[in-house]
Parts: sequence; C-alpha cells; structure tokens
Amino acid sequence: MNLSYWERTSFFKDYDYCIVGAGIVGLFAALRIKEVTPEANICVLERSVIPDGASTKNAGFACFGSLSELIEQKKKSSEAELCSLVAKRWAGLKKMRAVLGDDVIDFKNWGGYELFTEQDKPVWEECINQLPYFNTILKDIIEGAENVYQHADHKISEFGFQSVEHLIYNPYEAQIHSGKMMEALIKKCREKNVQIFFGAEVKKINQEDKFASIELNNFELKTKNVIVCTNAFATELLPALELEPGRGQVFVTNKIENLKLKGTFHYDAGYFYFRNIDNRILIGGGRNINFEKEKTTQFGITEEVKNEIIRLMNEVILPNTDWNFEMEWSGIMAFGKELSPIVKQVSTNIYCAVRCNGMGVAIGSVIGEEIADMCIKNS
Repeated sequence: MNLSYWERTSFFKDYDYCIVGAGIVGLFAALRIKEVTPEANICVLERSVIPDGASTKNAGFACFGSLSELIEQKKKSSEAELCSLVAKRWAGLKKMRAVLGDDVIDFKNWGGYELFTEQDKPVWEECINQLPYFNTILKDIIEGAENVYQHADHKISEFGFQSVEHLIYNPYEAQIHSGKMMEALIKKCREKNVQIFFGAEVKKINQEDKFASIELNNFELKTKNVIVCTNAFATELLPALELEPGRGQVFVTNKIENLKLKGTFHYDAGYFYFRNIDNRILIGGGRNINFEKEKTTQFGITEEVKNEIIRLMNEVILPNTDWNFEMEWSGIMAFGKELSPIVKQVSTNIYCAVRCNGMGVAIGSVIGEEIADMCIKNS
C-alpha cells in the first residue's frame, strides 16, 4: 500500500513505542509509558476489530485462585514464589480498580466459592488440612485478612446445589464486566493520545540496528521499540517463547427467574467456573477433559466439553430447573511449566509480556506496567 503524505505524517509516523496486542496487558503498558514519558509517540496494533484473544472472552473473575488451585500451584513452586505470584495478582486487581473505577467495570465483591462433591473427598480433605497454612501465608498479602478461606457448608442449600457436600468461601473474590473494562481501557488510552489501530495484523517483526520494523498486511511500520502483548498468540511472532495455548469454552444461559446464585464459583481445581450475570449463569472451562485437544489457538466449541458442562448444570448447579444456553464462545489463554508470566527483553528493541496462565484479569495491569518500565529503562 502506498501511503499518502498525510497518512505518513499523522497516522503512520515513526513511533517511539509500538505495542502489539490491545488487550489488558498491552493497554496498561501504553498507559504506563504515557505516565512516565508523556511526550512519547505510542501506537497499539490489534489484529481484530476488538481485543478478543482473552481480554473480552474471559469469565470476568476478579480472583487470585481458589484454595485447591493454590495447593496445586504450591506443588510446582516454593512458598516465596507462590506468595510473590499471589501478591502480583492481588496488586493487579487493585491497580485495575484504581485506574478504571469499580462502577465503570461493574465490580461486585460478592465473594467466591469452591465446590466439593462426594467424589472430590480427597481434594476436600487436602484443602481442609492446608486451609490454616494458606490463611497464614495470605494474611500479609491480602492486607491483614484473618481468614481468606472459610468453611461455608451452610450456603449449599441457599444456592440450591445438588450433590455438593462442602463449600469453601473467599470473601476477597469478586466479579467484573470484562467488556466494560476493555471499553474503559481503550477510552483511557485514547484520552492520553495513544493511537490504536484495530484490524492491523502483524505478520513479522524485524530487528534493525537502532529500531524495529513491523510488517503488516500491506505496509511496514518503523518504531524504536516493540512490545509484544499477544499472550497465547505470541509464538506466531516470537517462536522461541516457552508457552502453550489453552482454549477456554464459555456458555451463558437464558434469564432464570429467582436465580439463587450470587458470586463466583470454582469446581474441579478451577478447571470449571461459573457465576451469576444479569439473572443468568455464565459457566466455562473443561479443558482438562482433553488437554491436547484444547491446546490450540483455534476458537471453537467442542461437544465433549459442552456435554460435561451440561451435566454439571443439570446434576449439580441448577437441578430440577428448565434452562438453555443462549450464548457460547471461546477464549485463548497461555500457559507454561512455570507459573510466572514471561516479561522480558527479547532483543535490542523487542520486548514481550505474555503467558498469563489464565490470570490475565488479575495480573494484566501489573505485568503491562512491568514491561513498560523495563522498555523505558533500556531505551
């Protein structure tokens, strides 16, 4: 494409920073750069018409992990590493709320619950045995909270669950509206004169001497620095990164009269999750049914996952109730052997902040700021 003089000197002038990916991480990186260096010219390139990789496809959980999830994560890391990661998740949630505002993102602090059925007895016993330990180590992270995780069996009948024998409650968990959150982030960036190009798919990034060139569909863009924030899709541009995609399938029911659920809920070590929204139930997960099949960057719904979620709805979550799914979609997350995200300098002018391990809502803001500070320091 031959650019006009007007296009070259306005829309496509050489940039100080070019961010690939207009999700939570990318937009918080842009805001941080503008905060530290207000004069910087910044553009964000997003290949879709909206930032739809995971930032607008998630379940809207404002959480730092259920008890069984943290127990499993502790087995893969030291206590210090896990505490650092949970602290980052908690700090990220506070950052998002502070920057965007609770009302804007529909932040509802209704608490979170973890469900245990008879077949989950070994997991339940492990959770109960380790509950005091985790409450102790989380006390200083969650601002002096005495009991982050609490017994809540008395709530089972209130929610109308069937076959559920135990509940663990976390009063510090909440939910947000992910669409409104992303709308607010985009608005904030535009107010700071950050140029955002939607429908701009990056084909390749080339490291030059003192700058980087970005190949798009039919023209090339030059910039002093590139920050890749495309999470699970990052290996398309930076193939050496150690991450694997993980598809999350999500479903939303019709409106249900007198819905009893209120809060966010976790089941099967967090592989299934559900919540209330507008008198509906949003439910998702199930990639553990077939890890290899769900290790994909292809959006889509599979019958084996959907059927298991339907079974959970009928037998556990919403028994003896007429309901149907009115919406379904999938989002693509990024995972790795290590729990920590990848935040690093790849080459002289190229950086990345990816692999959120399913916690993008929680940590996206802080790793966006972290990569921005690293890039500014090295520029």
